[in-house]
Amino acid sequence: MPRMQVYLPDDLYRLVKRRRLPASEILQKAVRAELRRLDLIAESDRYLADLGAEVGEPTPAERARAETIAERIGRRARRKAG
Repeated sequence: MPRMQVYLPDDLYRLVKRRRLPASEILQKAVRAELRRLDLIAESDRYLADLGAEVGEPTPAERARAETIAERIGRRARRKAG
């Protein structure tokens, strides 16, 4: 397995060492998660571009309605979490 040197801020390094965490394993998981996140964003962008080409761009009214719905869902999620 290839090796890579990674730099951590002093405070983060001390916390990892103090808790005896497996830094390599944690960093591998974090990198995999970030790569997956970026892949999902790229796939979402492709999907939205394809959808826009298929059905056209939303009208200002449709966009406003979608934003209202998204805000309502966000408020509901925050209430349940809080």
